[in-house]
Amino acid sequence: MGIAQEDDAYAVTADLYDYIEPYRTRADVQFFVDAATTSGGPVLEVGCGTGRILIPTARAGIDIVGIDLSPHMLRVCRNHLVKEPEAVQRRVQLKQADMRNLRLDRKFKLITLPFRPFQHLTSVEDQLSCLHGIRKHLGENGRLILDLFNPSLELLVADNLGKEFGDEPEFTCPDGRRVVRLQKIVAREYSTQINQIELIYLVTHADGRKERLVHAFPMRYFFRFEVEHLLVRCGFTVEVLYGDYDKSPFGPEHPAELIFVATKA
Repeated sequence: MGIAQEDDAYAVTADLYDYIEPYRTRADVQFFVDAATTSGGPVLEVGCGTGRILIPTARAGIDIVGIDLSPHMLRVCRNHLVKEPEAVQRRVQLKQADMRNLRLDRKFKLITLPFRPFQHLTSVEDQLSCLHGIRKHLGENGRLILDLFNPSLELLVADNLGKEFGDEPEFTCPDGRRVVRLQKIVAREYSTQINQIELIYLVTHADGRKERLVHAFPMRYFFRFEVEHLLVRCGFTVEVLYGDYDKSPFGPEHPAELIFVATKA
């Protein structure tokens, strides 16, 4: 069994990421591409991963810098990028960097955190450091888009602690590996709003060999007004809060996502 810990979280699973059904079919790509084209660029994507959003943004004609802490995810992104036309490659800069300590010596019209990388910051100190760094890198009239999930109170108290669960379909990699992904909540700490999560990959290789890979990490969940206070504390004004990537307003009809669009106060 391979286990990836927090300091090397994607070491054993980075090459599987792009084939996971919920990631491959997420409805957020066009939302972020549209926001990038409206801004005119340049764009900074924090937690760019394998380039799922970064590369379509560059294809749309926008200069974009992608940062990620994981060298493994950036390696996959570079492998995707070299298959793109030269004009697309020229629009992209990739950098291994920590979102808590941004030092890029340039300003951006738009800074995005798609698909919840902010929720890997488990302390208020780290959250403030990230947001202050983002504000320093925003140009005049620049915008921040912060993408989080809205906690489900029902799931927070569900009787599934320590149990493996999941209903994602099996996926197949180009090399013939068949993979089923499950998840497990190892621990819940309500006082800090942190869940210890394991994503479990049951891999069947083309030769029939079976392997179990585990990606373990802490995940911090946030509530709406907590995030608004964090943003205001770091010098932002919330412009709009969406509940879905079709720009539906957050509320009872669209309660799953917290998509904050904010500007410098």
